[in-house]
Amino acid sequence: MPTRHDIRNVAIVAHVDHGKTTIVDAMLKQAGAFAAHQHLDDRMMDSNDLEREKGITILAKNTAVKYHPKSGGAPITINIIDTPGHADFGGEVERGLSMVDAVVLLVDASEGPLPQTRFVLRKALQAKMPVILCINKTDRPDSRIDEVVNETYDLFLDLDADEDQIEFPIVYACGRDGVASLTKPEDGTVPADSDSLEPFFSTILEHVPAPVYDEEAPLQAHVTNLDADNFLGRIALVRVEQGELRKGQTVAWIKRDGTISNVRITELMMTEALTRKPAEVAGPGDICAVAGFPDIMIGETLADPENPIALPLISVDEPAISMTIGTNTSPMVGRGGSGKGADAKSAVKDRKVTARQVKDRLDRELIGNVSLRVLDTERPDAWEVQGRGELALAILVEQMRREGFELTIGKPQVVTQEIDGKTHEPVERMTIDVPEEHMGAVTQLMGVRKGRMDNMSNHGSGWVRMEFVVPSRGLIGFRTEFLTGTRGTGIAHSIHEGHEPWFGTLVTRNNGSLVADRAGSVTPFAMINLQERGVLFTEPGTEVYEGMIVGENSRSDDMDVNITKEKKLTNMRAASADNTENVVPPRKLSLEQSLEFCRDDECVEVTPEAVRIRKVVLDQKDRSRTASRAKSGK
Repeated sequence: MPTRHDIRNVAIVAHVDHGKTTIVDAMLKQAGAFAAHQHLDDRMMDSNDLEREKGITILAKNTAVKYHPKSGGAPITINIIDTPGHADFGGEVERGLSMVDAVVLLVDASEGPLPQTRFVLRKALQAKMPVILCINKTDRPDSRIDEVVNETYDLFLDLDADEDQIEFPIVYACGRDGVASLTKPEDGTVPADSDSLEPFFSTILEHVPAPVYDEEAPLQAHVTNLDADNFLGRIALVRVEQGELRKGQTVAWIKRDGTISNVRITELMMTEALTRKPAEVAGPGDICAVAGFPDIMIGETLADPENPIALPLISVDEPAISMTIGTNTSPMVGRGGSGKGADAKSAVKDRKVTARQVKDRLDRELIGNVSLRVLDTERPDAWEVQGRGELALAILVEQMRREGFELTIGKPQVVTQEIDGKTHEPVERMTIDVPEEHMGAVTQLMGVRKGRMDNMSNHGSGWVRMEFVVPSRGLIGFRTEFLTGTRGTGIAHSIHEGHEPWFGTLVTRNNGSLVADRAGSVTPFAMINLQERGVLFTEPGTEVYEGMIVGENSRSDDMDVNITKEKKLTNMRAASADNTENVVPPRKLSLEQSLEFCRDDECVEVTPEAVRIRKVVLDQKDRSRTASRAKSGK
């Protein structure tokens, strides 16, 4: 069959923070994608604000470099898909793999294969793709290159790789310095026999299969991603499998439900470095962007109008975590960060607070996010949103918050399945690296969450690696306690492992809440009297309302408190007048920490300026009645 030797399609996959985006930066620079005078940011592919703030890749993105072989000959286009490294964004990885013919598996020279490495490698092996192993960060002082290579071989064997797949080439690299070599360097050093990524490029050309096509086959192009443009409208990113796409051509658009309509391609663009440039034609194996399809969705097919043949839809793993997202129902809805409406009118002019606006935004998210689901609930102003993990859902809420939405978020729950008449819940494989002195604290934490230890290894460097299988339910709220228990030194990563029978009741938060019993403004006087009762979350001057949670109680039950109490003024001089008392600085909770803190009868109020935790039932008397009924069993 004919082969296109002028193009290669490859995805770079790895665990979070193993250096994917950094090595793509180096590839772009060394392939001459930028002029010498251009100012370049670090992690150029992380263009999203949240990606830059959190230091992680959230969306799969594609770029292309023109590589000029050292042996001479025509330049070769290498299309590179940079994928997220976090398990919660696994849908992006699955979508990225549908666009390429091979993967580069990046593994940290010190940390070795971690849970997400297993996840992305399993997907690549299932798709029968060849793999190139790149051992990155060889210059780390604690690198252990031989052991990491052996661990990777073990992982291939564990995932039932066939003989061809396990004979993978190995490249040793320091992505930060833009250096790669086929010769193993000493631990803790940069490869010495090379000063560029030339060995990495040549390995890609040699081991990534060139696209193969059938000259007689009709047009087939797979929609793998979506984008938007102010002038062109919705843009579909497609991989051409057979035939050619041309600007102005009429193609058959095969939708998810099987219906077919003929549409004209109004614009065709090819990616060069970080920009898209107009093109006239795209052939088999090309990854291009097309416009002219107002409602096109991921997984649909562009085909020949005379002989339309659909490609298989992109399938992704089932969601494991859900939470309820609804309109803001608190007394402070639409009143700005301070809670004082008159002062914040200009700031809240574009506030989005209606159920229709929230539903429209969730429907828009479904267009580009294949791993998300939105289900109706009993209430018309709230929806159940299901996703891969807590972080993925928190990122969605954070994006909506920055767009001006006010929301009420319920406590994250697990998505259960009925298997053989029994309830099964999702479980995760948690890999934890901690200093030896914190082993006991971690084992105790995982024991409470019904975690089962599968493996433990000590590399002799004072650190221990432990693997647990634990119900996803037990990991909601785990990270804050884990960081406290390990004094901030522990590293924990988890990956979805399947479903197991229901583990029973889990009690993960022992402390109750301090709940405001009236509306008003927080006073330092009230805070001084209350800080012995627990940890406070609010600052002096903060506006609160009845039912809002203002702190964590030191005991297991909830306590209603008056945090707006003022010191009475008299004309009598008190004996203690000259004594000063200090207000302990409050603990500021992020959105993720607030979601972790929630109990079943609590929810999180999210506005562009503030994140507040509150009771679902705000009225103190109603809560008391409900609690007494629950105790008496009525």
